[in-house]
Amino acid sequence: MSRIIAGVAGGNPLASVPGTATRPTTDRVKEALFSRLESLAVIDDARVLDLYAGSGSLGVESASRGARSVDLVEFDARASDVCQRNADLVNQSVGTKKVSVHRSKVESFLERAGDASVWDLVFLDPPYPLDEPALGAVLAKLASHLDEAAVVVVERSSRSPEPAWPEAMECFAHKKYGETKLWFAEPA
Repeated sequence: MSRIIAGVAGGNPLASVPGTATRPTTDRVKEALFSRLESLAVIDDARVLDLYAGSGSLGVESASRGARSVDLVEFDARASDVCQRNADLVNQSVGTKKVSVHRSKVESFLERAGDASVWDLVFLDPPYPLDEPALGAVLAKLASHLDEAAVVVVERSSRSPEPAWPEAMECFAHKKYGETKLWFAEPA
């Protein structure tokens, strides 16, 4: 069972998506990821975008740890419902609506986001079947919505190649955790 690890909602269990359509980020990987993000000082007061959110665990963890706002984007109806339950849990814990759920395809969401939509921290945990050119296209659409000091985290299978970063983004680190690999990028 996944849980919120730290912050005002720390220790609360998260609802999980039934079936095998999503791969939840393990608590071990999530702890390591957030330790890294805290050392980079990007969570506090951040505008967070969680694409292919699944249960929304990365986004709600960010809200629990002090992010200003979080947008969870998930197209699957069951997963979107779980995102909403987890968002409600955190919103209740923090006493305000920090987490919003958008039932949408990632590409459509980014196309509809206006020029004023800018994020400081972005998580992408796409389904493994999403091929590299499609991921590259999403990263290219995302690039214009990043703050100049933003951090983008892509979670993939450790067997996946490095994402094809658009010219406006560059990878500054990666880390492997068993079957999971995290790629960290920033605006170029």
